[in-house]
Amino acid sequence: MQHNSHFCPYFHRAVEFIGKRWSGSIVREMLSGPRRFTELRGAIPDISDRMLCARLKGLEQEGIVERRVYAETPVRVEYQLTDKGRALEKVFAAIGEWADTWPGCGGSPAGGRADTDDPGAA
Repeated sequence: MQHNSHFCPYFHRAVEFIGKRWSGSIVREMLSGPRRFTELRGAIPDISDRMLCARLKGLEQEGIVERRVYAETPVRVEYQLTDKGRALEKVFAAIGEWADTWPGCGGSPAGGRADTDDPGAA
């Protein structure tokens, strides 16, 4: 039996990568410009140093983030999005709009509308 699907392995890989815990939050935070490690850690609640370091390395390996080291005293390291990373801006804007429309998706920490499919329901 043949199955006709619209499955695209490139789409699947992209969604899995960006959907990895913390990756989306890191990229979203860097959309407004370069960030230092401590700035990212402070902006993303509950992320550990170890996890932030691992995610930044993964994003760097994928060509989404660039690590820049400045020879100053003390040494300054900044992370910024590459062109490939900045190309995600419209994607993140669309996800943000969707999340604003459907705040209960996946459970809402603020007690949103997790029990309804109607965005206009109270």
